[in-house]
Amino acid sequence: MSPQGFARLVGAGILLLVVVVGGASGTYIVTPGHRGVLVTLGSVAPGFKPEGFGLKVPFISTVIPVSVRQRTVEMQAAVISKDLQEVRTRLKVLYRIPEQSAVQIYQQYKGDPFQSLIQPRVDEAIKEITKEHTAQEIVQERALIKKRTLENAQRKVGSILTLVDVVVEEITLSENLEAAIERKMVQEQEANKAVFEQQKAQVEAQIAVIRARGEAESIRIRGEALVKNPELIDLEIVRKWNGRTPRVVGGSAGGAQMLLPLGPVAAAAPATAAKQPEVNP
Repeated sequence: MSPQGFARLVGAGILLLVVVVGGASGTYIVTPGHRGVLVTLGSVAPGFKPEGFGLKVPFISTVIPVSVRQRTVEMQAAVISKDLQEVRTRLKVLYRIPEQSAVQIYQQYKGDPFQSLIQPRVDEAIKEITKEHTAQEIVQERALIKKRTLENAQRKVGSILTLVDVVVEEITLSENLEAAIERKMVQEQEANKAVFEQQKAQVEAQIAVIRARGEAESIRIRGEALVKNPELIDLEIVRKWNGRTPRVVGGSAGGAQMLLPLGPVAAAAPATAAKQPEVNP
């Protein structure tokens, strides 16, 4: 091969290499779950690049991927309760970057947005909430503490990031404080039990009084009825009589005595009363 032919071959190879490198440098791919931030000679484009394949200016433009997937990060927060007790908490924070904030986050905040935006605001939010509650309330009302902390942190973060949830995984107190809270809870349970027993006794006493009043009223009504209608006594005896004349030993000189009335009411006795056994004198 002549030197001129060899030179043309080398030149074609170099040109092909430049075209390949230039073509590769002039394209980009944004992977799923990310948005691209286009940077050209240090200047950031205002809009984000969506997922997929795209073209850019070779050699001078770069597409930086920014994740918009939800992330879960664990953090610790030491807080002071209303009764000046130190309480240690372990939280899990769920957040994500909205796609419309991808360029702003890359341009204005350096590094992980959790460290610069989320963590300090969540830490501040939970401290503001827990200082309004005693240590015992923080332990017993964990759901309320979590809800108020999330709402407070969301207000502080704003719309630049989406704070999905704040999970209070663990609340740790000192051993002496835990023992004191346990003793207090036992005392409250015993006090509640005593109040319940007292209320129960009062209710039972009221029921007894009502029952006694009812019986007294019943006796009064029956007494008034007997005064107005003395024959009710004879009628009651006849109703309870089983048809047999009772045998009574002793009594007056006349011998046994009948315990049944012989007045007009006795005439209404059953027919079986006609056959009466003899009375032993």
